[in-house]
Amino acid sequence: QVQLVESGGGLVQAGGSLRLSCAASGRTFSIYNMGWFRQAPGKEREFVSYITSSGIIGDYAASVKGRFTISRDNAKNTLYLQMNSLKPEDTAVYYCAAALSITTLKLGGEYWGQGTQVIVSS
Repeated sequence: QVQLVESGGGLVQAGGSLRLSCAASGRTFSIYNMGWFRQAPGKEREFVSYITSSGIIGDYAASVKGRFTISRDNAKNTLYLQMNSLKPEDTAVYYCAAALSITTLKLGGEYWGQGTQVIVSS
């Protein structure tokens, strides 16, 4: 198993930036494909981005493309999400997820963190 803990959320004005982190422990972080998902109030959880175990960026949701950047540091067992030009519609709880299979990851992942709240004020 792998344990995931997100951090870096908070309150920011529209147009601002935040950097989310997801610290992993347990099994070897570098073997997992990793992703970010988010869930806004009253909405279903949605895919944001994913990155392969070797660091190849897989995809971004259309709503965040050009504004968000996913990255990972396997030496630090950490996944990141740099969020720029934030909009009020980016307000959500952000979760990181891990899976050995990319298909499984995109369907929702095998392991999840507890989430970190991001609030973007207009």
